[in-house]
Parts: sequence; structure tokens; C-alpha cells
Amino acid sequence: MPVLDGEQPKGHSDSQALPKLPVPMLEQTLDMYLKCMEHLVTPEEFRKTRAIVEKFRAPGGQGELLQKKLLERRDKTDNWVYDYWLEDMYLNNRLALPVNSSPVMVFPEQTFRDRSESLRFAAHLISGVLEYKAMLDGRALPVDYARGQLAGTPLCMEQYYRLFTSYRLAGLKKDILVAQKSSVMPEPEHIIVACKNQFFVLDVVINFRRLNESDLLTQLEKIAKMADNLDENLPSIGLLTSDGRTEWAEARALLIKDSTNRDSLDMIERCICLVCLDNASGVELTDTNRALQMLHGGGPENNGGNRWYDKPMQFVVGVDGVCGVVCEHSPFEGIVLVQCTEYLLKYMRGSPSKLVRAASVTELPAPRRLHWKCSPEIQALLGLVKNLDMDVFKFKAYGKNFIKSQRMSPDAFIQVALQLAFYRCNGRQVSTYESASIRRFREGRVDNIRSATAEALAFVKSMTDGKTSVPDSEKMKKLWEAINAQTNFTILAITGKAIDNHLLGLREIAQDLKMEKPEIFTDKTYQISNQFILSTSQVPTTVDMFCCYGPVVPNGYGACYNPQANHIIFCVSSFRESTETCSAVFVKALEEGLLEMRDLCCKWNMAAKSAEQKDPAARPVKNGSKP
Repeated sequence: MPVLDGEQPKGHSDSQALPKLPVPMLEQTLDMYLKCMEHLVTPEEFRKTRAIVEKFRAPGGQGELLQKKLLERRDKTDNWVYDYWLEDMYLNNRLALPVNSSPVMVFPEQTFRDRSESLRFAAHLISGVLEYKAMLDGRALPVDYARGQLAGTPLCMEQYYRLFTSYRLAGLKKDILVAQKSSVMPEPEHIIVACKNQFFVLDVVINFRRLNESDLLTQLEKIAKMADNLDENLPSIGLLTSDGRTEWAEARALLIKDSTNRDSLDMIERCICLVCLDNASGVELTDTNRALQMLHGGGPENNGGNRWYDKPMQFVVGVDGVCGVVCEHSPFEGIVLVQCTEYLLKYMRGSPSKLVRAASVTELPAPRRLHWKCSPEIQALLGLVKNLDMDVFKFKAYGKNFIKSQRMSPDAFIQVALQLAFYRCNGRQVSTYESASIRRFREGRVDNIRSATAEALAFVKSMTDGKTSVPDSEKMKKLWEAINAQTNFTILAITGKAIDNHLLGLREIAQDLKMEKPEIFTDKTYQISNQFILSTSQVPTTVDMFCCYGPVVPNGYGACYNPQANHIIFCVSSFRESTETCSAVFVKALEEGLLEMRDLCCKWNMAAKSAEQKDPAARPVKNGSKP
């Protein structure tokens, strides 16, 4: 049912009531593409690109035809870019999921005196998951509304309903995102529990009754005891899911030749989620090391095989208190993960653990271990490489409250600081990705805010190359121009008018029409524009936890940040094998830049106050005119 103006929705939003994602005007996208790339390529490369773009947009040319076909596609589909985007961003990507694709949410560190306490935590968590899933199944989740820029708009809720009903099936050339279909007589719902690199089926509904928390604990204790008594040399089949997607698809094809393996795979692929009961990692439990445990489990010698990366939700409960969620990213965005995990943590804090031991009406059947028949070829494929350089950094000098006091957008301010840090480390600017939600539209996922603006470049140069020669008033003017450019691009992106999805749609329509790929998409500038050496995302939380992920290119950085009132958590990642990156060096440059930007704002405020005392008309206006 459509939500009327001023009416509060009582249940889930009807995605059909939301507007369709618009197709931006071709002229606007091409002009913006040129503006975004002019300062990121050489003058010669740009001259060539401009000529190619002008040819593409000429009346009667390729651009006009592809735009027309894209508008036709918009009329026929709920969301013209969704399938193109999903395949381009995820399903066609052949890189391994851990580190390269799967983000994680790191919970506050827990203190467990022994394994029994960690199992109690796991039982309480599973109880919360089942409560949340019941709310999803009843379509009773309250509608999300946009916050930040253009706040108050209802958002598409469809991503939530994929949290526990999706599975990413590895393919030789392209993966498939499988949506589970409910049958007339569904089998009892189950969770897969990973323990000591083996997988166990935990039925959460037995004899038409959902297990209570006490029963869940009983079953988890049985699983832990069964795992203790297993041969340590059993194959760690979960490691196969951490390989490249084509390699895992090949291994899976070998596995399913045997009926035992087929049955085991079926149970995993149809489960609600995984709960991974991890051994102690044996490392100092810093935020950085807890993040690494979530991202890759510490490798095969640790908890790396205690995972199944194709499943969207894997809750990790480590006996040493390292807990969190690993998510397969293709079904939903980070904000959906945040909302779900915040619900679970609040549930666990607000709902006391219900572990009054009572005799069950009937003795619960023992959970069952999944069995595998492992051929020599499969044994040869088991392995994992550790290459991730992660630095979780809590910047404590100030948080979003200070930035707001400057009448600036915290997100835009932090994005400019990231540009300053990268320039300080590398002496150049690079294509930057910042995810922007387009959930205001039917089936909306994300588009890209291109944060590497010409205005940001002018500002960072004034703070580095012109550190002593450029006056503070000019630096402040350039900072405001960079903030405004970032904010304006953000508004374009969240209202469906950014360039990346549009260009992707034009490219894919050309392929659908079996046209020769237009030159605009084979041009070097287009390749550079899509090499996101700096991949960023704001993932704010109201609960004490943080999100992180790996870089998206071998010589790049992943930078996830969580702005809080008086501090900012940054999770910066890179690959150790790259000679061009170092997370610690980037973090140091980021800290320096944030402090310099604060000092600049404070000096500007003092100068403005002094000027106002002398002449009240001299007070600069908030949008950043010169002091």
C-alpha cells in the first residue's frame, strides 16, 4: 500500500510505491564525466577523451541511440540498472570474497571466562536472529527513512528480505545470486554451526516448535563436544569458499560428483545463516587484530577454514571474545547490515539471557555433522593467502560535533580529509569511490560519489604544495569550495543523477544490442575512471562496533569510517604485496590532515570573530565566502 504524505507506515514499505530510478540526461552525464576526469589524466589523454565524448554525443550518434534504448528499458523494468550493476559489481568479479569483497562488522570485545560463556553468548545471539527473522517473515520491519542529505524520504526495504534467504553460488564465469523459495511443506529451518573447521546442522524448529534459548545452548554444547572428539586431520572444506570464484566453482563441480557432498552442500546453501564458533586467535586483541580475524579468520592455521563465505550472514563468536559478522555483499548494502546487527546487540542487552535450565518435553535430537568425501584433487586445492595490511584507528581529537559546529557536512569534511591524506602520501589524486545509497528508488542499491573533485585537489595542494605560500583565508575558501562540491555531488548521487550507473547502463545496453563496444568505453580515461585506488564508505553506528573491508584493487586502499559525536573510527586496509601502499603511513597522513583542517577552521573562526568585532558587516556567510 502506498504511504500517503504525513502518514506513518505500519509495516514494510511497498517498493512498488516508490518512484523508479531516473535515467539522467545524456548531456549532463557526459559533461560531468569530463569534469570528473580532466584533472586525473594527462592533458593529452584528456584531449583525446574529449574528442571521443563529443563524437559519442553527436546528434544521431551512438550515445543518442543507447540513451533511447536505456529509457525503453526503464519503462519495462522496476530498476533499469539493478541487474547490470549486480553483475558488474559482484557476480562477474572473479576475486576471492574474503578481503576483496566481503565486509565485516566487528562487535564490541566480549569477556568470556570459558567456552561455556561463549556458547551462552552464541545461544543468546541465535535467539535474537530468530526474533529478527520472524519480524522479516511477517513483513513487520519498520520503514527506514533517509538521514543526512535530503532526510525524511522513505527508503526501499527489499534488501532486508535477502539477509537470510540468499546464497551466492560460484560459477565458472559468473556467479548466481540465488533467492530461496518457500515451498508448501518447508523443511525444518536450520542454522549451520562451524566449529573446528567442521559444519553441523542445528535445527531451530523441532516438532513445529522454535527452540528456546536454553535448548539452543544445549545443542551448541553438544556440537562443541562432538567437535572436540573429531579427528583433527579432517579436511577444512570451508577454505575452498575463500578461493577465487572460478577456482571455487571448479572445486565445487568436483565435490558434487559425490552424493554425500551434494547433501552437505544443500544443507549449507539452504540454511538461515552460519554461526562460527572460533578458537582463540592467539594474538593481542587490538581493534586491528579483531578486524583481521573477522575478515579472514587468521588463515588456515587459525580460523580461516571455520567459514562459508557464500552465505550472506556469518556470525562469529570467538572463545577469546572476538565477535562480529562476516557478510557476503551481493544481496544488500552496509546500512542493512548495520541495522540488523544493531537490533541484535540491543536485543541482547535489553532482553536478559533466558537460560533457565529445564527438562525438555522431549529429548532434543543430536545435531548432525556434515560429512565430505574428499578426492585427492580437492585436497590439493585447499589453501589461503594472507596479504592484508589493516589499520583500525580511532581519531580522538574531535568527531562529527565539531564538524557540524563549523556548519559543514561531516561526511564531506572526512572525504576531503581522505583526499588530503592520499595526496600527501602519493603527490597525486586518483579516482575515488564513495558509495551513495539510492534506496529512495524502487530496488535501489548504490551509485558513486566521485570525491576526487577538482575543488578537493585545489584545497589539498594549498595545504601541501602551497603550505607556506597560500594564506589561511585562501585555504579556507578552497576548503569550503571542496566541501560544497562534495555535498553537491552527494545530492546528485542520492537523487539518481550521478554518472557511474548511467555510463554502466549505456555500456551494457550496447552489449545487449551486440554493438561493437563504443570508443568511450575502450578509452584509457574510462579505464582510469574505474580503477578505484581509493574505495571509501561511511558506515555510522549507534552501537559500539565498526565495519571494515579490503581494497578493491591491488595497489589501492579501503577506507571505511564511522563518525561519532567526539571521535571518528577509521578502518584503513591495503595489501602488503603492493609497494605503493602502506596503511600505517596513510593513517598517519590522515591524522595530520584532520588536525590541520581543525586548526585552519579554528583560525578562521578567530579571524572572523575579530573582524566582526571591528565591523559587524564583515562576518563571512556560512557557505564559505572569504573571511
